[in-house]
Amino acid sequence: MRVLLTGGRGMLGSAIRDDIDRLRDDVELHVITRAAVDLRDATATRAMIDEIEPDAIVHAAARVGGIAANMADPAGYLLDNLLVDTSVLSAAIARRVPELVYLGSSCMYPKDYRQPLVESDVLAAPLEPTNEGYALAKISGSRLCQYASEQFGLAFRTIIPSNLYGPHDDFSLDHGHLIAAAIAKTHAAKMAGAPYVDVWGDGTARREFTYVQDLSRWITGVLGGLGSFPPLLNVGCGYDRSVREFYELARDVVGYDGDLRFDASRPVGMHQKLMDSTRARGFGWAPETTLAVGMSEAYAHYRRTLDD
Repeated sequence: MRVLLTGGRGMLGSAIRDDIDRLRDDVELHVITRAAVDLRDATATRAMIDEIEPDAIVHAAARVGGIAANMADPAGYLLDNLLVDTSVLSAAIARRVPELVYLGSSCMYPKDYRQPLVESDVLAAPLEPTNEGYALAKISGSRLCQYASEQFGLAFRTIIPSNLYGPHDDFSLDHGHLIAAAIAKTHAAKMAGAPYVDVWGDGTARREFTYVQDLSRWITGVLGGLGSFPPLLNVGCGYDRSVREFYELARDVVGYDGDLRFDASRPVGMHQKLMDSTRARGFGWAPETTLAVGMSEAYAHYRRTLDD
């Protein structure tokens, strides 16, 4: 089976690449990075997919960022992701690629809706304003996958992961998500001998984070069998924690004994977005990595990047 992977240098893409090489002898993998093809360019993307002739595509490429980055450039996040998804999905439809995994986002779900969230809750109520642009692009891509599957008999399926963390995460303070930012900020405070770490919000907002390699192993295993999947599947670890708890774990992992200083005037996004992943467990989804172990692995990787 010939598999095309987009976003091959991102956190999830890197993990999928490694797992396919390690676990799937039957797969000929083609990894596409931003340096090779600008996926916003529909003509170049179509030419690349025509040349590779994939049997399946794992579409993990996206422009992603934390709350601050999304709030600063909502037009850019909406436009860039629409362009990338339109290029990849239109070329895949034109070639009638049999299978495609589209990586959605928990941002697709409504703001402050019922907990836990189930797949039918997408578009049930207004979105969280701080990342609405990104969410709209992901909803559009997911719907296009569903339409293509129904209209042309293809197995284009959307996987909606919870927030992810682990090696190859983006640890920059402007674009990093909660766990990566907590690790980077706490490490910086330790190195500087700072008495405290600043945290946006009052620490009560809750998030579900899944270790990236749990997800990559599962995606690697299901390639070739997507035809039996429903259009949407939540894939999360099944529990959430408060922002305060994540920062306290970051202190433990980093070995920092300073304080946390919360700023309730700062935006925090949705208060909670725990997902119900029961349906995915019927398709072999069974995450195993504990948060303490996963954060330790993420911090070890971050330290290695600082030493390089």
